[in-house]
Amino acid sequence: MSNRPDRSCSPPENPLWRQLSLKARHLPNIISMARIALVWPIISLILEHRFAAALGLMILAGLSDALDGWLARHYHWQSRLGSLLDPAADKILLITGYLALTGLSLIPLWLTVTIVLRDGVILAGAGVWYRLMGSFEGQPLKISKLNTFLQLILLITCILNQVAGPFPPLLITVLIGLVFITTVASGCAYVLIWGDKYARARQHPGS
Repeated sequence: MSNRPDRSCSPPENPLWRQLSLKARHLPNIISMARIALVWPIISLILEHRFAAALGLMILAGLSDALDGWLARHYHWQSRLGSLLDPAADKILLITGYLALTGLSLIPLWLTVTIVLRDGVILAGAGVWYRLMGSFEGQPLKISKLNTFLQLILLITCILNQVAGPFPPLLITVLIGLVFITTVASGCAYVLIWGDKYARARQHPGS
């Protein structure tokens, strides 16, 4: 006797449910795009000195970031587009936030320039690698994750300082120093690591 299950007794697949499942896979990407759409109102509120409202939208953006990440992991809805959209949304919010606060003299210009240059070097390096070596799967370094976290903490602290401050000036100074150190360190780490990988790849093309 065959032990295979009798598929003739299985209920037919519901086409509507399958269609809804396929559409639901795009939900994390939709949330990431919505987070990008929040950037303009957040920056507008900052420039209008409506810091409490800007902070509220930033909290909403942070919750959406956690939600799309959980959905992608829990339901295995990861995608190539999502791997690009999610960090892009975070980076756009951080860079524009720093530019806005620099325009209001709440963050020093030299720090924002350092952050933009570091991201520019990494982006240019990725473009050169793709041009010379083909596509690659880059994973963020631990120092880079720490840098992003500290950048976010400094951004929120500067906004909170306008809402519930004033905070001790030393707190802002220490955060600025930590962001600067980790920005330079992470930029140098990317250059050294990917430079070494490029040299090894050129020496061993088939590896």
